[in-house]
Amino acid sequence: MTYEIDIAGMKRALPLCRLTDELCIGAFVIFGDVELTVHCAAELLRRAPDYDYLLAPEAKAIPLLYEMARQSGAETYFLARKHEKAYMRGVFKVETRSITTAGVQTLYLDAADAARMAGRRILLLDDVISTGESLRTLETLTVQAGGIVAGRMAILAEGDAAQRDDIITLAHLPLFHADGTPLA
Repeated sequence: MTYEIDIAGMKRALPLCRLTDELCIGAFVIFGDVELTVHCAAELLRRAPDYDYLLAPEAKAIPLLYEMARQSGAETYFLARKHEKAYMRGVFKVETRSITTAGVQTLYLDAADAARMAGRRILLLDDVISTGESLRTLETLTVQAGGIVAGRMAILAEGDAAQRDDIITLAHLPLFHADGTPLA
Protein backbone atom coordinates (compact mmCIF):
# COMPACT_ATOMS: atom_id res chain seq x y z
CA MET A 1 0.00 0.00 0.00
CA THR A 2 1.15 3.51 -0.78
CA TYR A 3 -0.11 7.04 -0.31
CA GLU A 4 0.39 9.67 -3.02
CA ILE A 5 1.36 13.02 -1.58
CA ASP A 6 1.94 16.41 -3.18
CA ILE A 7 4.74 18.31 -1.43
CA ALA A 8 4.64 21.91 -2.68
CA GLY A 9 4.11 20.73 -6.25
CA MET A 10 6.26 17.60 -6.17
CA LYS A 11 4.53 14.22 -5.98
CA ARG A 12 5.78 11.09 -4.26
CA ALA A 13 4.21 7.70 -3.44
CA LEU A 14 4.94 6.86 0.20
CA PRO A 15 4.84 3.24 1.35
CA LEU A 16 2.54 2.67 4.33
CA CYS A 17 4.23 1.07 7.32
CA ARG A 18 2.43 -0.56 10.22
CA LEU A 19 3.15 0.89 13.67
CA THR A 20 0.51 -1.13 15.52
CA ASP A 21 -2.25 -3.58 14.53
CA GLU A 22 -4.54 -0.59 13.93
CA LEU A 23 -2.19 2.20 12.81
CA CYS A 24 0.03 2.81 9.79
CA ILE A 25 2.17 5.78 8.82
CA GLY A 26 3.38 6.97 5.45
CA ALA A 27 7.12 6.34 5.30
CA PHE A 28 8.69 9.63 4.27
CA VAL A 29 12.45 9.35 3.81
CA ILE A 30 14.40 11.96 1.86
CA PHE A 31 17.66 10.00 1.99
CA GLY A 32 18.72 9.38 -1.59
CA ASP A 33 16.05 11.61 -3.16
CA VAL A 34 18.16 14.59 -4.23
CA GLU A 35 15.42 16.16 -6.34
CA LEU A 36 12.95 16.16 -3.45
CA THR A 37 15.55 17.37 -0.95
CA VAL A 38 16.55 20.32 -3.14
CA HIS A 39 12.90 21.17 -3.82
CA CYS A 40 11.84 21.02 -0.16
CA ALA A 41 14.83 23.07 0.99
CA ALA A 42 14.02 25.81 -1.53
CA GLU A 43 10.33 25.85 -0.57
CA LEU A 44 11.08 26.01 3.16
CA LEU A 45 13.63 28.79 2.66
CA ARG A 46 10.98 30.82 0.82
CA ARG A 47 8.79 30.58 3.93
CA ALA A 48 11.52 30.85 6.59
CA PRO A 49 11.56 33.63 9.16
CA ASP A 50 14.80 35.56 9.71
CA TYR A 51 17.43 33.40 11.44
CA ASP A 52 21.14 33.17 12.09
CA TYR A 53 21.67 29.39 12.22
CA LEU A 54 19.84 26.17 11.41
CA LEU A 55 19.51 23.26 13.88
CA ALA A 56 18.10 19.80 13.16
CA PRO A 57 18.09 16.40 14.87
CA GLU A 58 20.07 13.45 13.61
CA ALA A 59 19.45 11.61 11.25
CA LYS A 60 16.64 11.87 8.66
CA ALA A 61 16.72 15.68 8.63
CA ILE A 62 20.44 15.86 7.79
CA PRO A 63 20.02 16.13 3.99
CA LEU A 64 17.44 18.90 4.45
CA LEU A 65 19.64 20.74 6.95
CA TYR A 66 22.64 20.59 4.63
CA GLU A 67 20.69 21.62 1.54
CA MET A 68 19.00 24.56 3.26
CA ALA A 69 22.40 25.74 4.47
CA ARG A 70 23.90 25.30 1.00
CA GLN A 71 21.08 27.13 -0.79
CA SER A 72 21.07 29.99 1.73
CA GLY A 73 24.84 30.41 1.61
CA ALA A 74 25.25 29.59 5.30
CA GLU A 75 28.73 28.55 6.35
CA THR A 76 27.58 26.87 9.56
CA TYR A 77 24.67 24.74 10.72
CA PHE A 78 24.16 22.65 13.84
CA LEU A 79 23.14 19.05 14.37
CA ALA A 80 21.71 17.56 17.56
CA ARG A 81 23.29 14.10 17.78
CA LYS A 82 21.62 10.90 19.00
CA HIS A 83 24.78 9.80 20.78
CA GLU A 84 27.55 11.67 22.53
CA LYS A 85 30.72 11.53 20.43
CA ALA A 86 34.33 11.41 21.63
CA TYR A 87 35.12 14.69 19.87
CA MET A 88 32.42 16.56 21.81
CA ARG A 89 33.88 18.68 24.59
CA GLY A 90 31.04 19.13 27.03
CA VAL A 91 27.48 18.51 25.97
CA PHE A 92 23.95 19.73 26.45
CA LYS A 93 21.46 16.88 26.38
CA VAL A 94 17.69 16.42 26.48
CA GLU A 95 15.62 13.22 26.51
CA THR A 96 12.65 12.77 24.19
CA ARG A 97 10.25 10.20 22.74
CA SER A 98 9.54 9.95 19.03
CA ILE A 99 6.72 8.12 17.27
CA THR A 100 9.25 6.27 15.07
CA THR A 101 11.84 5.49 17.76
CA ALA A 102 11.25 2.84 20.42
CA GLY A 103 11.86 4.03 23.96
CA VAL A 104 13.50 7.19 25.19
CA GLN A 105 15.89 8.98 22.89
CA THR A 106 18.49 11.53 23.98
CA LEU A 107 19.70 14.36 21.77
CA TYR A 108 23.10 15.93 22.39
CA LEU A 109 24.52 19.28 21.41
CA ASP A 110 28.25 20.00 21.57
CA ALA A 111 29.16 22.78 24.02
CA ALA A 112 31.22 24.54 21.32
CA ASP A 113 28.15 24.64 19.07
CA ALA A 114 26.03 25.83 21.98
CA ALA A 115 28.46 28.70 22.59
CA ARG A 116 28.06 29.83 18.97
CA MET A 117 24.26 29.67 19.31
CA ALA A 118 24.13 31.93 22.40
CA GLY A 119 22.16 35.08 21.66
CA ARG A 120 21.55 34.01 18.05
CA ARG A 121 18.27 33.26 16.23
CA ILE A 122 18.01 29.51 15.62
CA LEU A 123 15.65 28.00 13.04
CA LEU A 124 14.61 24.49 14.08
CA LEU A 125 14.14 21.89 11.32
CA ASP A 126 12.88 18.35 10.96
CA ASP A 127 11.70 16.18 8.11
CA VAL A 128 8.31 15.24 9.63
CA ILE A 129 6.53 16.69 12.65
CA SER A 130 4.14 14.29 14.35
CA THR A 131 4.02 14.52 18.13
CA GLY A 132 6.31 17.56 18.16
CA GLU A 133 8.73 15.94 20.61
CA SER A 134 11.82 16.25 18.42
CA LEU A 135 11.22 19.95 17.82
CA ARG A 136 10.43 20.46 21.52
CA THR A 137 13.77 18.83 22.33
CA LEU A 138 15.59 21.09 19.84
CA GLU A 139 13.88 24.08 21.42
CA THR A 140 15.02 23.00 24.89
CA LEU A 141 18.60 22.56 23.63
CA THR A 142 18.46 25.99 21.98
CA VAL A 143 17.25 27.69 25.16
CA GLN A 144 19.84 25.83 27.28
CA ALA A 145 22.51 27.11 24.88
CA GLY A 146 21.24 30.68 25.25
CA GLY A 147 19.86 30.79 21.72
CA ILE A 148 16.58 32.31 20.57
CA VAL A 149 14.08 30.12 18.71
CA ALA A 150 13.44 31.96 15.43
CA GLY A 151 10.93 29.42 14.15
CA ARG A 152 10.06 25.78 13.60
CA MET A 153 9.88 24.09 10.19
CA ALA A 154 9.30 20.61 8.80
CA ILE A 155 8.59 19.23 5.36
CA LEU A 156 5.49 17.35 6.51
CA ALA A 157 3.00 17.65 9.35
CA GLU A 158 1.74 14.20 10.27
CA GLY A 159 -1.68 13.57 11.80
CA ASP A 160 -2.85 16.22 14.28
CA ALA A 161 0.37 18.21 13.82
CA ALA A 162 -1.26 19.72 10.71
CA GLN A 163 -3.45 21.77 13.07
CA ARG A 164 -0.47 23.51 14.67
CA ASP A 165 0.12 27.11 13.65
CA ASP A 166 3.56 27.40 15.26
CA ILE A 167 5.30 25.16 12.72
CA ILE A 168 5.79 25.98 9.03
CA THR A 169 5.30 22.89 6.86
CA LEU A 170 4.90 22.11 3.17
CA ALA A 171 2.18 19.43 3.29
CA HIS A 172 -0.03 17.33 5.55
CA LEU A 173 0.54 13.58 5.88
CA PRO A 174 -2.41 11.77 7.44
CA LEU A 175 -2.16 8.75 9.71
CA PHE A 176 -3.75 5.58 8.35
CA HIS A 177 -5.92 2.67 9.42
CA ALA A 178 -4.43 -0.81 8.95
CA ASP A 179 -6.32 -1.12 5.65
CA GLY A 180 -4.57 2.00 4.28
CA THR A 181 -7.46 4.43 4.56
CA PRO A 182 -6.64 7.79 6.16
CA LEU A 183 -7.82 8.35 9.73
CA ALA A 184 -10.59 10.93 9.91
